[in-house]
Amino acid sequence: MNRVLGIRRYPLKSAAAEHIAEAVIGKHGLDGDRTWTCLDADGTIGSAKQPRLWGNLLEVEAAFNPSHGNSGGEVAVTVPGGMAAAAGSPEADAAVSAWLARPVRLTRTAPQQPRRHHWWPDEPGMIPEWAADAEPGSEAVVDVRAGAADGRFFDFGALHLVTSGALERLSAEHGSEVDPIRFRPNLILDLAADPEPGRRIALGSDVVLEVSVPTPRCVIPSIAHGRTPADRTLLKTLAQHHRIDVPGFGRATCFGFYADVLAVGAVKTGDPVQVS
Repeated sequence: MNRVLGIRRYPLKSAAAEHIAEAVIGKHGLDGDRTWTCLDADGTIGSAKQPRLWGNLLEVEAAFNPSHGNSGGEVAVTVPGGMAAAAGSPEADAAVSAWLARPVRLTRTAPQQPRRHHWWPDEPGMIPEWAADAEPGSEAVVDVRAGAADGRFFDFGALHLVTSGALERLSAEHGSEVDPIRFRPNLILDLAADPEPGRRIALGSDVVLEVSVPTPRCVIPSIAHGRTPADRTLLKTLAQHHRIDVPGFGRATCFGFYADVLAVGAVKTGDPVQVS
């Protein structure tokens, strides 16, 4: 029987994953996922899609406590070598600012028009057709898609998933094992392949998802994620083997997929997975 292999939450956008054994999935994704972001001095939100500015944020730990506080829970933030501090406190702002070596502020309130810095990889095939005017190896400031109704800081979908079968094939194509951490998924499923858009996935006894679109990839899979070192050659493997047509958008290099939540509930590692 196919099962849920891993659950990962990112309480602070672009910070390290919180590996958890169970979670509640609501209409807008995992409870506590991407509820906070860093706000830079220029008003942009923090995203490791510009590693020069935000790559070190991937080493910052963020832990969601759903039982604490009156606004859906508290997030504790810890920089390497530091003490935990509550997101939104002066102590957390000071610690993250010192770690990134520039002043930032943690917030759960999006600017009126959220924008972020984006680095376009220079590897051929890594720029999607809908960004055909982008210059390889250049930076841009781009608008961020409007978040979910409860104020999450998603780039696109509320849930991002990868499958064990797709990871195994990518590792074979790349010639070495590829850690799923590079793709920052919410769920890792024991499936032979990624389900096609429109397919439904039942998790455990309550949760039902519907596959929306494959996930376009950026520079993030190639950079360092904590103890997982940078691998600049991974983008070449992705572009060579995983450039596909994204329905309604055009060709892009993709890995993993986004899913919408049709039925909410609790999910835990080991839960059965059924695709229909």
